[in-house]
Amino acid sequence: MTTDHSVHELFGMPHSLYTGIARAYLRTQGIAYRELGTRHPVFAADILPVTRRSIIPVLRTPGGEIIQDSLDIIDHFEARGVPYPAYPETPLQRILAIVLQYYGYQSLLRHAMHYRWSFLAEQETFIRHAFASALGAELAEEVMQRMQSYLPGLGVTPDTAPLIEASYRDLLQLLNTHLAQHPYLFGGRPSIADYGLIGPLYAHLGRDPVPAGIMKTTAPWVYRWVERMLAPGLDVVEFADYGADFVADDAIPDTLAPVLTHAAAEIFPELTDKLAFMDAWVAQQQPANGQPIGAKPHQRHIGQVQTQFRGVPIQAGVEPYLLYLLQRAGDVMQRLPQAEQQRLQAVLESYGLQAAVPAARDYRVGRAGQLEVWQR
Repeated sequence: MTTDHSVHELFGMPHSLYTGIARAYLRTQGIAYRELGTRHPVFAADILPVTRRSIIPVLRTPGGEIIQDSLDIIDHFEARGVPYPAYPETPLQRILAIVLQYYGYQSLLRHAMHYRWSFLAEQETFIRHAFASALGAELAEEVMQRMQSYLPGLGVTPDTAPLIEASYRDLLQLLNTHLAQHPYLFGGRPSIADYGLIGPLYAHLGRDPVPAGIMKTTAPWVYRWVERMLAPGLDVVEFADYGADFVADDAIPDTLAPVLTHAAAEIFPELTDKLAFMDAWVAQQQPANGQPIGAKPHQRHIGQVQTQFRGVPIQAGVEPYLLYLLQRAGDVMQRLPQAEQQRLQAVLESYGLQAAVPAARDYRVGRAGQLEVWQR
């Protein structure tokens, strides 16, 4: 079961947020693959012994290399060259694309999970079919109950529910205005930001009946972008003469600015509070270089922090993976001359995102052996 295959194999589920990111990337880049579920015997035989945790997505290359994590899958192909590179070469666009990727991966997870599980009664047939067809009826029930139990730790409470729903509708309108003029967030091809947002905006919010209905009826340009992100190549029939480049001269489209300020209002103060918790944890625990984040492979959180969402107190889990995402923006900033750093900081401040680029620390978060690890 470990022999070479002619195409890449993507292990995931149709309704999985992070699988959706990898799937969109593979389709856009024209990379041949076949998708397999976690019930396929090769997952237990070949994948679990390597990943040591039942987590998706996982990619197996034709040569047998196993890559877990949607970002690592993207970076694997970016390093080898693809038709539509996802990272802008200019610093401001690159930094903001990484920040928006974080927003999609982390902040919009709250919206995605709220709309999937808080509205279960209205869409149970659809949701249960998704889980049962992927996992089998018995395991589906267990997983669905576990997923619902995560809501309080994501800051989904009766107090935040109206704010989450208002936020989703506001975001749709801001993105709808932007995507009526541009096929993707930063121009003519998807950036790492588009891949960050497609996870929640497809797998949950653009697929589950309740939030997808809101998207279709109030933000058709966003729904069309979801279709575009899941289509082969660049599905830009409405923008046939736009070209496949990012916006020139490191410029930020005027229509994207409100999206950035909207994201900032939801990233903070949660991100600041999580980073402070992480700094204190590392200072106290002094993890060794290469030490896994969790005592067991499936553990990705180091604690809970009291913070806020739109001014309402919440409790949120601290997942060091967030630094794995954002420290790449810090790396871009720190390589620039001081004067250029100051200029970009002023632009970031105008969006409320200056603190989204982490300062250099005496530790980093990396990945080794398919796990998040501390780097000292």
